[in-house]
Amino acid sequence: MKKSNKTIIDHLPEFFEYLDIEKGLSHNSQTTYTRQINKFKQWLENNNLESLKPHEFTTDHLWQYRVFLSKQYNPNTKQPLKKRSLNYYLISLRNLLNYFADRDIISLPAEKVKLIKEKEDKSIKFLSLKQIEKLLSSPDISNEIGLRDKAILEVLFSTGLRVAELVSLNRDQIKADNLDNELEINIVGKGGRIRPVYLSPRALKALKEYLDARKDQDKALFISYKGPKKDSRRLTTRSIENIVKKYIIKSGVSIPATPHTLRHSFATDLLTQGVDLRIVQEFLGHQNIATTQIYTHLTSKKLKDIHKKYHSFGK
Repeated sequence: MKKSNKTIIDHLPEFFEYLDIEKGLSHNSQTTYTRQINKFKQWLENNNLESLKPHEFTTDHLWQYRVFLSKQYNPNTKQPLKKRSLNYYLISLRNLLNYFADRDIISLPAEKVKLIKEKEDKSIKFLSLKQIEKLLSSPDISNEIGLRDKAILEVLFSTGLRVAELVSLNRDQIKADNLDNELEINIVGKGGRIRPVYLSPRALKALKEYLDARKDQDKALFISYKGPKKDSRRLTTRSIENIVKKYIIKSGVSIPATPHTLRHSFATDLLTQGVDLRIVQEFLGHQNIATTQIYTHLTSKKLKDIHKKYHSFGK
């Protein structure tokens, strides 16, 4: 192990290369890490610590940085960052310290960065099938925007796609000639992993009606009908979030749902129908089965309620 003559800030470009080349993180993950580590860089600069070297970073500095993070606000909600968001920043810092260790550079051990304890029972919002039906039926399909929005909602629930995966879809991936069969398409998920997803006849029908109404040549599957038409009109993740929010309100569904809520609903529906957890893992594109297990307490509760209601000797 050796002391580095370079400052922590000077090491950051090499750290980002390390995430790309050695860790093989996806572009989206690299962007997230960059944003989170830049917050740490901002803290160093705000406190005149630009010249701080890895071996000079102490537990006292770490505590001061944690206090700084605790005072940050979500720019959208104007609320303090949630524990999970704070932990993401701490995980990024932990990975920077791991990078120093991999390079035999003396620094604070990564295990000194303790994460904030979250509640064991994470609250997962999902919609019942009745609520899903109300949501899917809420767009006005007499115009092209309504046809697009109907297709978006149908595809989200049919596939369980992440919102970033949805916006990256291209129209040439959809071959909806035969509406009697499901369509399988391959998408690139987190970490560049490819997986198949399946579109139901209902989702295909909505897509075909939407695509039949399209008069443009844009390669994106879901496009905006606002703004300049010379550039790509591909919808952004924020646009999809706003579209889902719009129809949640319009449908009268009481849960403040997001596109990820539809992903939760997709997974929960499969599990309550008896689909094996590892199959659901494949559908969702989770690398680790532990990520998928967050849904098991939902299905376990349903089984418990059924047992209590129907089992002859349970009363």
